Amino acid sequence: MGLSVEDDIARLQPGVEPRFFSDANVGCFADAGAWTTLSAPFRTFIDGVPAPRASEQLADGCERVRDESQQADPVTFGAESGGVVWLGRTKTGDVAAIVVTSGMPDAKA
Repeated sequence: MGLSVEDDIARLQPGVEPRFFSDANVGCFADAGAWTTLSAPFRTFIDGVPAPRASEQLADGCERVRDESQQADPVTFGAESGGVVWLGRTKTGDVAAIVVTSGMPDAKA
Protein backbone atom coordinates (compact mmCIF):
# COMPACT_ATOMS: atom_id res chain seq x y z
CA MET A 1 0.00 0.00 0.00
CA GLY A 2 1.59 3.25 -1.06
CA LEU A 3 0.06 6.49 0.15
CA SER A 4 0.92 9.89 -1.22
CA VAL A 5 0.72 13.11 0.76
CA GLU A 6 -2.85 13.67 -0.46
CA ASP A 7 -4.08 10.13 0.34
CA ASP A 8 -6.03 9.39 3.49
CA ILE A 9 -5.57 6.05 5.26
CA ALA A 10 -9.14 6.39 6.52
CA ARG A 11 -10.40 5.73 2.96
CA LEU A 12 -9.54 2.04 3.35
CA GLN A 13 -12.57 -0.05 4.24
CA PRO A 14 -12.52 -1.43 7.80
CA GLY A 15 -10.90 -4.87 7.94
CA VAL A 16 -9.48 -4.65 4.40
CA GLU A 17 -5.72 -4.99 3.99
CA PRO A 18 -4.31 -4.54 0.49
CA ARG A 19 -1.96 -7.51 0.06
CA PHE A 20 0.46 -8.75 -2.58
CA PHE A 21 0.90 -12.35 -3.64
CA SER A 22 4.09 -13.83 -5.00
CA ASP A 23 5.37 -17.11 -6.38
CA ALA A 24 9.06 -16.27 -5.91
CA ASN A 25 8.74 -14.55 -2.51
CA VAL A 26 11.38 -11.93 -3.24
CA GLY A 27 10.53 -8.26 -3.53
CA CYS A 28 12.37 -5.17 -4.68
CA PHE A 29 11.66 -1.48 -5.20
CA ALA A 30 13.25 0.65 -7.91
CA ASP A 31 12.55 3.76 -9.92
CA ALA A 32 10.47 2.80 -12.99
CA GLY A 33 12.82 4.69 -15.33
CA ALA A 34 15.80 2.67 -14.10
CA TRP A 35 14.02 -0.70 -13.76
CA THR A 36 15.28 -2.31 -16.98
CA THR A 37 18.93 -1.61 -16.16
CA LEU A 38 18.62 -2.37 -12.44
CA SER A 39 16.74 -5.65 -12.86
CA ALA A 40 18.93 -7.02 -15.69
CA PRO A 41 21.35 -8.90 -13.37
CA PHE A 42 18.39 -10.77 -11.87
CA ARG A 43 17.03 -11.71 -15.31
CA THR A 44 20.30 -13.09 -16.75
CA PHE A 45 20.51 -16.88 -17.05
CA ILE A 46 23.18 -19.24 -18.41
CA ASP A 47 21.90 -22.70 -19.37
CA GLY A 48 18.75 -22.08 -17.32
CA VAL A 49 20.66 -21.15 -14.16
CA PRO A 50 20.83 -17.59 -12.78
CA ALA A 51 24.13 -16.01 -13.84
CA PRO A 52 26.51 -14.75 -11.15
CA ARG A 53 25.93 -11.06 -10.49
CA ALA A 54 28.00 -8.34 -8.92
CA SER A 55 25.77 -7.61 -5.96
CA GLU A 56 26.35 -6.57 -2.38
CA GLN A 57 25.16 -9.23 0.07
CA LEU A 58 23.15 -7.70 2.90
CA ALA A 59 21.67 -9.16 6.09
CA ASP A 60 18.90 -11.78 5.93
CA GLY A 61 19.75 -12.86 2.37
CA CYS A 62 19.00 -9.46 0.84
CA GLU A 63 21.05 -8.09 -2.08
CA ARG A 64 21.85 -4.64 -3.44
CA VAL A 65 22.82 -3.97 -7.06
CA ARG A 66 24.30 -0.55 -7.79
CA ASP A 67 24.13 1.34 -11.06
CA GLU A 68 25.94 4.66 -10.90
CA SER A 69 24.74 5.67 -14.38
CA GLN A 70 21.13 5.54 -13.12
CA GLN A 71 22.06 6.94 -9.68
CA ALA A 72 19.84 4.21 -8.25
CA ASP A 73 20.12 0.79 -6.73
CA PRO A 74 17.49 -1.83 -5.89
CA VAL A 75 17.59 -3.84 -2.69
CA THR A 76 15.90 -7.23 -2.61
CA PHE A 77 14.02 -8.47 0.44
CA GLY A 78 12.18 -11.59 1.44
CA ALA A 79 8.47 -11.25 0.77
CA GLU A 80 6.10 -13.94 1.98
CA SER A 81 3.01 -14.27 -0.17
CA GLY A 82 0.07 -12.41 1.36
CA GLY A 83 2.25 -9.61 2.76
CA VAL A 84 1.52 -5.90 2.94
CA VAL A 85 3.87 -3.08 1.89
CA TRP A 86 3.58 0.36 3.47
CA LEU A 87 5.38 3.45 2.19
CA GLY A 88 5.96 6.20 4.73
CA ARG A 89 6.24 9.63 3.13
CA THR A 90 7.49 13.04 4.19
CA LYS A 91 5.33 16.16 3.96
CA THR A 92 6.74 16.79 0.48
CA GLY A 93 5.81 13.30 -0.72
CA ASP A 94 9.29 11.76 -0.73
CA VAL A 95 9.49 8.15 0.46
CA ALA A 96 10.94 8.15 3.98
CA ALA A 97 10.44 4.50 4.93
CA ILE A 98 9.33 1.21 3.41
CA VAL A 99 7.82 -1.45 5.67
CA VAL A 100 7.13 -4.94 4.34
CA THR A 101 5.11 -7.29 6.48
CA SER A 102 5.27 -11.03 6.03
CA GLY A 103 2.25 -13.01 4.91
CA MET A 104 2.89 -15.30 7.87
CA PRO A 105 0.55 -14.72 10.84
CA ASP A 106 2.20 -12.93 13.79
CA ALA A 107 5.51 -12.41 11.89
CA LYS A 108 7.44 -9.18 12.44
CA ALA A 109 7.85 -6.61 9.66
